[in-house]
Amino acid sequence: MFAKLLILICVAALGVGLAARGSSGAGPRQTYLVKPGDTLWSVAEHTYAGDPREGVWKLEQRNRLASATIVPGERLVLP
Repeated sequence: MFAKLLILICVAALGVGLAARGSSGAGPRQTYLVKPGDTLWSVAEHTYAGDPREGVWKLEQRNRLASATIVPGERLVLP
C-alpha cells in the first residue's frame, strides 16, 4: 500500500514539474544607449528608482564594468 502511494506521489510531482512554466514577471531586458555627456551617475538617476549610488553599483555589476567610465554609443543593460 505504501509503495503504491509513493509511486502516485512521484508521478503527480513529475506531472506538476513538466506542466510548470517559467515566470515572465521580470519583464523584457531593458538597455540604455549612452549619449554624449552621460555618466553612470546620470544614467542611474534617470533609470533607477532608488539611491543613485546603489544604481551606479548595480549598473557596474550588471554590465561588468571595470571602471565608472562609459562612452557614447555604448549600450548598458539596466538592472
